[in-house]
Amino acid sequence: MANLRTAMDAGFWDLDIATPQSLDGVARSIPGDPIPLDGARASRALRIQQLSLLGNGFPLGIIPTWSPTPHKELGSFALHSLLLRAAPTANWWLGLIGQFRPKKLISSIKAEVSAGDEWELPAFRDVARHFLNKSLYSIGLCSQLALTSSASILLSSEKHGERKGRRSRAMLFYKLPTHDITLEAAWPELFIDDRGRYWNVPESISLDCLSLVSESGLRYRFGIHKNGGLPSSVDSLNAAEAPLALLPGFCAKGAVSYEKSKDLWRQREKKEDLIVETPNGKFWRPSYDVRLKEPHSAISGIIGATCASWFGNGKSVVAVESREAGVDHIPYNAKSRSPFSLDMFGSFCYTFQHGKFRKLFGDLSRIDARLDVASVSALAKQISNVGNASNSNAENFPSSPRFNVILQQQVVGPIVFRVDSRFVLDLARGSRGPHFEDAIFSLNYALRLLQSGKVVAWYSPKRKEGMIELRLFEF
Repeated sequence: MANLRTAMDAGFWDLDIATPQSLDGVARSIPGDPIPLDGARASRALRIQQLSLLGNGFPLGIIPTWSPTPHKELGSFALHSLLLRAAPTANWWLGLIGQFRPKKLISSIKAEVSAGDEWELPAFRDVARHFLNKSLYSIGLCSQLALTSSASILLSSEKHGERKGRRSRAMLFYKLPTHDITLEAAWPELFIDDRGRYWNVPESISLDCLSLVSESGLRYRFGIHKNGGLPSSVDSLNAAEAPLALLPGFCAKGAVSYEKSKDLWRQREKKEDLIVETPNGKFWRPSYDVRLKEPHSAISGIIGATCASWFGNGKSVVAVESREAGVDHIPYNAKSRSPFSLDMFGSFCYTFQHGKFRKLFGDLSRIDARLDVASVSALAKQISNVGNASNSNAENFPSSPRFNVILQQQVVGPIVFRVDSRFVLDLARGSRGPHFEDAIFSLNYALRLLQSGKVVAWYSPKRKEGMIELRLFEF
């Protein structure tokens, strides 16, 4: 079924969203924004691990991506590749990722050739000079060290040729029998808002403790987070209000949730389902994905509460980066961040699946319909203001409930076409009911040997981005 746990994780600063804008393939969701689409969640595998495996299925190990850049001459098309991976010891490895944007190089060489009358040595030198343009290349270094069987540290740094500075990250992960503890710092951290705009926070530090899901369905997490420096817009040349959750300050936050699911009906897998008889004998044929092996219909839900306390100036700013002048213009407006907040959230889902995802054709059709309420207090306030002419649609828009629909249809064999879509249930005066907000389209190739792994090629029309990922156990 759809991932209900995102409802609680979206209130913290470590929810990974897949993006080709960074070499590690992730940006962070912003607390307070609508709960992200399931299809937008980043893979649990590190990007360097993905490239290591995906490279075996692509020519020369080169993986294409599509991501806009403020420098239009560079184009949106880019190529990723794992340049180096080494494991000096059994518990330590490091790798080097490279990115290349070919559009500017091709355009420059074409212009050079068209302008030249004869091919002489100086002409060859001029063409070769274009290959040395650093704006065409990006490079990222990543290393992981297992300190013990339950603790590891991850270090990464990347430099984009067309941008100033570099992006660095350090993460310490410690696994307890019933909890996960994570300490993470990034300079700067990349965030993405619900409108697809990217923000850089100069300094982001988090310490989180997360409980594993118990049999009772109870789950909780708490942590502290620090933002340092004013957020700046990465890809917008127009004035945009910086999200309140990214402003400088220190936040202590906790959340608790209760999750429950119930099957309306389910066709359990039988031993004979795993065996197929052919003229050449009997063969073992499991489902392409163990998470999709049983036709069923189910309802599920999660409800929870959050409590947060902020320390520091929470006055809203409008951060706009002028790339031509290299100056940040940051005028203030009237909005401010509440120093203390207490709220509730919830998600409710219905799932229907036809087929066992074993046969070559017509063996998987699935729909997940989920209603998300990210803030009960904001929703209650919005309902009370229905009919009030002074009520601002823009102010209520983020708090409106979201209705998510996930459609999956088998194309042939392990290939599945998937659509993640989201609709806003706007309760503001004059609203005409639900309206479309976002969608992600993807082709998924299930890897039977990994039980629940798949290669995903997705595209987001709203963000005008697309990439190829390896995802594991994303339910």
